[in-house]
Amino acid sequence: MVGRDAELSTIAAALRSAQGGAGGAAFIVGEGGIGKSRLASAAADLAYAQDMRLLRGRGSSIGPMVPFRSLTEALMSLMRGGDRAELAELGPYLPVLGRLIPDLGQPSPGGDGGSLVVLAEAVLRLLAVVGHERGCLMVLDDLHDADPETLAVVDYLVSNLDRMPAMLLGTTRPAPCPALSLVRAAEQRGASTVIDLRRLGAGDIRRLAGSCLAVPDDAVPDDVVTHLHTASGGIPLLAEELLNAMLGSGLLARTSDGWRATGPLRTRPSVSLTRTTAEQLDRVSPQTRELLSVAAILGRRFPLAVLQSATGLEHLEMLALLHAESVAQLVEPDQETPDWYAFEHPLIGEALLGLLTARERQELTSRVLAAVAAVYPGLPGEWCQASAALQLKAGNRGQAGLLFAEAGRRALAQGAAQSAVALLDQALELLDRKQDAQGRADALATQLYALAEAGLVERAVLSAADAGQFSGLLDPGARAHLHTRLAWAAAVAGRSAEGAEQVSIARGLLGPDAPDADVAPLDVVAAHLALDVPGPGQVQEADRLARRAAAAAQAAGLPAVACQAWQLLGALSRTRNPGEATECLERALRIAVDNDLPIEEIHTLVRLGNDDALRDASTTRLEQARAEATRVGAVTSRYQAEASLALQAILRADFAEAESLIAQVLTATTRLRLLETTRYTLLLKSILGAHRGRRREMAAALAELRHWEGDHPQHAPRVHGLARAVCALLEEDRALALHELDLAIAAEDSSPSIFALTGRYGLRVLLRVIDGTMGREEYEQVTAAPVSRLRWDRQFALFAGAVLAGRAGQGPSAARAVAEAAAAGAPFPTSRHLGLRLVSEAAAADGWGTPVQWLREAEEYFHDREVPAVASACRGLLRRTGASVAQRRTGAGEIPPALRAAGVTVREHEILRLLADRLSNREIALRLHLSPRTVEKHVASLIVKTGQPDRVALGQLAATAREA
Repeated sequence: MVGRDAELSTIAAALRSAQGGAGGAAFIVGEGGIGKSRLASAAADLAYAQDMRLLRGRGSSIGPMVPFRSLTEALMSLMRGGDRAELAELGPYLPVLGRLIPDLGQPSPGGDGGSLVVLAEAVLRLLAVVGHERGCLMVLDDLHDADPETLAVVDYLVSNLDRMPAMLLGTTRPAPCPALSLVRAAEQRGASTVIDLRRLGAGDIRRLAGSCLAVPDDAVPDDVVTHLHTASGGIPLLAEELLNAMLGSGLLARTSDGWRATGPLRTRPSVSLTRTTAEQLDRVSPQTRELLSVAAILGRRFPLAVLQSATGLEHLEMLALLHAESVAQLVEPDQETPDWYAFEHPLIGEALLGLLTARERQELTSRVLAAVAAVYPGLPGEWCQASAALQLKAGNRGQAGLLFAEAGRRALAQGAAQSAVALLDQALELLDRKQDAQGRADALATQLYALAEAGLVERAVLSAADAGQFSGLLDPGARAHLHTRLAWAAAVAGRSAEGAEQVSIARGLLGPDAPDADVAPLDVVAAHLALDVPGPGQVQEADRLARRAAAAAQAAGLPAVACQAWQLLGALSRTRNPGEATECLERALRIAVDNDLPIEEIHTLVRLGNDDALRDASTTRLEQARAEATRVGAVTSRYQAEASLALQAILRADFAEAESLIAQVLTATTRLRLLETTRYTLLLKSILGAHRGRRREMAAALAELRHWEGDHPQHAPRVHGLARAVCALLEEDRALALHELDLAIAAEDSSPSIFALTGRYGLRVLLRVIDGTMGREEYEQVTAAPVSRLRWDRQFALFAGAVLAGRAGQGPSAARAVAEAAAAGAPFPTSRHLGLRLVSEAAAADGWGTPVQWLREAEEYFHDREVPAVASACRGLLRRTGASVAQRRTGAGEIPPALRAAGVTVREHEILRLLADRLSNREIALRLHLSPRTVEKHVASLIVKTGQPDRVALGQLAATAREA
């Protein structure tokens, strides 16, 4: 570690900070041979000495683009020596890490666990867990060789390690590459420390030589120091190689006067490592040279099993050659992986390859390919792309292309979409358009999914132009399969017209008698596209296509497609017939269970849980879905289940639980970029504010939702029907509530929604019956719809039926209807008491039921939950009936001390709180059942008592007090 004192001090300080819980990232940047890996090893030694947990991995050196190689090595190095009991704290993220660490069990199935950001979050949480008490260091060497997915995870860690007990240390070369771009970007935004390694000066070279020769620095001859410094250019590795060569050749020898040069030292600008390596190889046997050449073909790191198979050597004989003194300076056992060896530096392997002729390279490559196939049947893991690269070196372009395509398919299944795109790009470049037409078509079809998963949907759509190259080369079914994939890419990109065009082309190719295996996937895509087309018939068309897809998938033995089709049918049926929706979803669940499709099973459980909650207010199956998603690591499904539970908590008026769930889901999905769930959770946040009667909170959440949704708000019916309308009713603005409900129905009619609870069959019915615009005949038509039986809507419909019966002089029937409505609304206290408040007004006017009892119950509920407008309205109605009214104003003890000291009364404080919403005197008077003149007097008194200059300033004071 000569000349690296300042760098070591920087790293030591970062390690201490990480142990204190303020982690971070540092990157060592330097050219080959300058000592990046040695400095990283020294950092690891420091961490070990401080009893920190240590994880080490390096970039892939066997073939191109090995997804997650560095991370897999690093995490497996942790598993080999650590206590795994603590990993249980990772919860649903533990199976996600199964993609990197087989020891952790079955990887998370399906696309949820395949999210790259979810995987990055899992790695982040693992570092937090293992470093909890001792701190941890993750070293990732040779990031310039890392795949895009590893770099994406590194970038995520860099941005989120600041509050973790962990440090990330990476190394990379200074040549332009994605890793260097990441490092410089992190440095620019202040998210990491960058250590740019300089070349050693003459003084440092003297110290290095003295250390190697085991003598004091001043005992190294000046001419030797000058030669080493000039010839190596200050690169430590080259300086050591030069020194070893001088010792080996006798040019530097120990005499009675100390170390001396025995001959002339020729000073050159630099000495090639290839020449030094060649000189070392001249001193080994032909058998050893062949062994090392085969190893160089494999890369910097190589497994003994392949080496033995390619050379035909016995195991002990091979080990003896590798451990010979002449070879020990070139290779060493790999510390991370048993039965693997590695060159001490990548330049050594490159130098060895440079000594081979083209014919020797080709012959050795063919032998290595045969050895890899024999040792690793089926080419698992990295060996697929490694073999692809070797086939390319051997000149076998077609075989290389097919292997790159297979490697791309595997990378996509692993969730490494960007690597999959790159691998499939190579495959498409190598596969001949005519001779390998089917292979090219399969590679392109896979790449379309990879592009969509990687967020490159526009490029996927533009690939439609490439489909024409297969005309006349493939059978119609194969071409139709390709166009089906193009249609799906267009659907993901939101380009419905182009997707429909691809569906049309695929149908034309398949013809009227197409096999079910081709029809089913196409119809599922077409059904999703149909939902994107505005118009009242879109749901019906999607339903037709989904049903046909379900039947075709069953006939063709495609359980995953069948399950997806029945899930879609369940969603489509919900707003028409909840019972039918449940039947569809139960069928999807059976298919998923019978065919071992765990991720589809969880998706179905979430949908079934939603149906249970809507129909019977039961959350049992939603809880089951959340638990199952947690067990298998389906993170996205877990957050979907929790979002649904949050909605039910809002409806149940368990606002604290809802707020906790929403905050938890929103934080996670925003960080993980799960946009659909984020949008839905923001909708829930607005509904939560509305059901609390907090307009400002509702408006803030809706503003954020508009930011995320853009110009295509899919949640408009619920925004108006379940948020704004309820908020208006809690403000005692019945006209505004009905207007919002009308807007909800208009939005739903213009583009039918698959979401329920828009007010069509419940709250809007009650308000229209109360204001006299809906009579018995229309009421019976609306409530005859099966969807009106959803419990939330049914309570309001029953309240509306009670009002109609009371107007018709059927008092006992009306009272029974209220009792039935109250029972239906028992799980939903806010809506049930709101219904009692609304229906009691009609009951008092028409002389039926027990309106005084209902009003007292509602008044107490809304007073306790600080909804003053409704509580005040209930008190006003009680007074009109002649009933005694208990004083329910806010107590003086609840007035802030500063206002109480200024002499603000209880009534004035009520008015001041309403001023925060910028209401006029008339609006406040309506809320509190006062005259506008009385409100005006109280406002004037508040201005005097608080010392505010005007009404605007008074409103600002009220808003500040509320936020406090």
